[in-house]
Amino acid sequence: MKDSKRPYRIIFTGGGTGGHIYPAIAIANELRSQDLDSEILFVGAKGKMEMTKAPEYGYKIVGLNVRGLQRRLTWQNLLFPFRLAQSYWMAGKIIREFKPDAVVGTGGYASGPAVMAALRKGVPVLIQEQNSYPGLANRRFAKKAKKVCVAYEGMEKYFDEDKLVLTGNPVRNDILSLGEKRRTALGNYGFSEHKKTVLVIGGSLGARTINESIAGSIDKLLEAGLQVVWQTGSYYYDEMVARTKGSMTSSLVITRFIDKMDLAYAAADLVVSRAGALSISELCIVGKPVVFVPSPNVAEDHQTKNAKALVDKQAAIMVADFEAVEKLSEETIALAGQDEKRKLLSENISKMARPGAAKEIVKELKLIMN
Repeated sequence: MKDSKRPYRIIFTGGGTGGHIYPAIAIANELRSQDLDSEILFVGAKGKMEMTKAPEYGYKIVGLNVRGLQRRLTWQNLLFPFRLAQSYWMAGKIIREFKPDAVVGTGGYASGPAVMAALRKGVPVLIQEQNSYPGLANRRFAKKAKKVCVAYEGMEKYFDEDKLVLTGNPVRNDILSLGEKRRTALGNYGFSEHKKTVLVIGGSLGARTINESIAGSIDKLLEAGLQVVWQTGSYYYDEMVARTKGSMTSSLVITRFIDKMDLAYAAADLVVSRAGALSISELCIVGKPVVFVPSPNVAEDHQTKNAKALVDKQAAIMVADFEAVEKLSEETIALAGQDEKRKLLSENISKMARPGAAKEIVKELKLIMN
């Protein structure tokens, strides 16, 4: 039990992708806003995005030498058990020295050693699962965790029902009120208020299929009278700019990464996106009609499961990755011209929003410490 006379000491662990690190940051931000003196430490994987993202938000982070197993046979896989053992030893040392009151695991292989070490030492653990199909690390440790906070209904088939709390996924605060930002947002891109705007996002690293689809159909989208904000990801940016050089107009903005997502969402009339859990949670709060193109390159095909959970409630449209080059632009142009369909999708996806997720998770976190 936590000593009530001193600040909370919490370890957040998870990462590898934005879908794991940004929820952890959102929860930490909420805890810090409630208890300014809280001592917070992040534990991630060396070389992964959490090592730069956590410090950007003012958090100290320690990196473990852990790596995920490659899907193909490589010499790196031979080192996996040694790296795991080394990371577990280091995580145990971190737990002993930092003496956390609790550990929050948000998934990804980065969280495994730290959560395992915490459980072995009797430190209370809260698991936060973003997806409709849980990742391996969270499935592995949830049985011994005190609480499991989830974003989707029906998760009792994966976790003990008495530990489950349906909280939704925590998201950034700046997207909670977008209506008043629309005019500013359109001005930011130099766009007209009289045309429909399509926001295309594929994650911070980009999405090959979405980029290929947009590059091959950008002239159709522009000829249909649409304005396009296209986030290519840093890896694909130069290639996509070169391929669409002849199509550049004031109605097309191509960018590596979007820093002000609130303005991008505010400007959009519809969104084309991958179906990562964090993106879906944000889009539910944003309440804009969406065409999802789930990535097939993720464990257990969980993006398709995420998207289907919305499609089944008439809250989104889904185009399979293998069909996107042929169908994505057609679906996007058609949806842009269907006011009633966009309104229906917008209303239904908004019903699934949980803007208070971070507060709910912090509430559960405090309960397991007291």
